[in-house]
Amino acid sequence: MVTDPIADLITRLKTAGKVHKETVVLPYSKLKEAIAKVLVAEGYLKSASQKKTSSNLEVVLNYHNGECKIQEVQRISKPSRRIYKGFEDIHPMKGGFGKTIFSTPKGILTDRQAIREKVGGEVLFKIW
Repeated sequence: MVTDPIADLITRLKTAGKVHKETVVLPYSKLKEAIAKVLVAEGYLKSASQKKTSSNLEVVLNYHNGECKIQEVQRISKPSRRIYKGFEDIHPMKGGFGKTIFSTPKGILTDRQAIREKVGGEVLFKIW
């Protein structure tokens, strides 16, 4: 039983990228699907879709010159300690080369989207 599904998701993605796997199959949830869709839009993943025959989410990793686009992922907010930021406190990560993913009232957003929408929320993780 997984107590932190977001940490499980990002750990599986990071580990699969390091061993050059093409796809990752995860247990499905709406939250994981929303996070995967944001990562697809940002170019870290090629695609993410729910398998119709089972309740799994299939994610295809994106590679560039043999290297996975996901180099590192850092979980910020945890079940034991939630971290929240207002949009005034959000700053670009790694000079704009990394992304911070937020859970906001307007859905799962990146740092730039949250600033544009002027909405803060829970800091889920950082990815670069």
